[in-house]
Amino acid sequence: MKGEITRTTLAVLSIGALIAASFWIMRPFLVALIWATMIVVATWPLLLGLERGLRGRRSLAIFLMTLLMLLVFVLPFWVAISTLADYSDEVGTWTKSLQNVAIPPPPAFVEGIPVVGAKVAAAWRDVASEGWAGLVAKLQPYVVRVLGWAAAEAGGIGLVVVQILLTIVITAVTYANGEAFASGVRRFGRRLAGARGEQVIRLAGQAIRGVALGVVVTALVQSVLGGLGLFVVGIPFAGVLTVVMLMLCLAQIGPLLVLVPAVVWMFWSGDTAWGVVLLVWSAVVGTLDNFLRPFLIKKGADLPLLLIFAGVIGGLLSFGLLGIFVGPVVLAVTFTLLQSWVNETDEAAGAPAVAAQDTPAGPAR
Repeated sequence: MKGEITRTTLAVLSIGALIAASFWIMRPFLVALIWATMIVVATWPLLLGLERGLRGRRSLAIFLMTLLMLLVFVLPFWVAISTLADYSDEVGTWTKSLQNVAIPPPPAFVEGIPVVGAKVAAAWRDVASEGWAGLVAKLQPYVVRVLGWAAAEAGGIGLVVVQILLTIVITAVTYANGEAFASGVRRFGRRLAGARGEQVIRLAGQAIRGVALGVVVTALVQSVLGGLGLFVVGIPFAGVLTVVMLMLCLAQIGPLLVLVPAVVWMFWSGDTAWGVVLLVWSAVVGTLDNFLRPFLIKKGADLPLLLIFAGVIGGLLSFGLLGIFVGPVVLAVTFTLLQSWVNETDEAAGAPAVAAQDTPAGPAR
């Protein structure tokens, strides 16, 4: 008996050590592997539809999907970096010239905007009376934080590019063998916890797809529409601001943090007509997520919206950008397991009562 316990303990410890060593070896690739898994699960129906449209040619479908990912993930960073490099001197000159320009009072119609007009006009008048010195003093703490974060992340830009390229390569390989990988994961879940383990695996996939549809697609739509508005009215650095809006939308902050200053800049520069156009367009783009995001999330996963939002925001704060997917998946799986456990407890408690009704000693029928 003692020998059996010792052998079992050593076997468990050996397996645990092998798993820990495997994770340690794979540690440089884990982020790319997780990202690739999220992308494949979220876009798998799109790949299958593209494959059907190409008459079953999986390799061509994978090539087109890989090219699309390169455009989506690499092109925005390249545009932002190249734009900043091209206009770095102009930005410095423009920033210095702002110190000699007086901030005008708000236009009369601003105060007439429903709900927020009076507050916006009052804040605008305060800033105009204090001048650039007062505005800089108010913004300084936030600017310091942003610059500190940018300085900390600047050294990792090369690593980010490598991770993106590695993610795309792993995604392409996973596309090619998607059915085999999915079958293996389902078998692992079934081996681990029977039918419920397989259900959890399916639920995780639904949560990933729901977040991809609701959060990522909404962020892309809002940032593209917001960037289009900035480009049409002639806002400088529209490409860079579009990338910033995409990051803000993914973080659930929204595009108004970029669009509102752009509207103010249009009125300050004296272009009132285009300023009104951008103001109306900003109102449309800023409220679009209230309708589009819940609709898309429900199409991907039938889960409580509050659960998804809490997972997105909590995961983002805890794990960074990857947490946008990890957070909702963890919360969705935990919620479903707890719900199943409570339902089983209720069913077990109600079983004797049902059995009593079926016995001859039960209530008369």
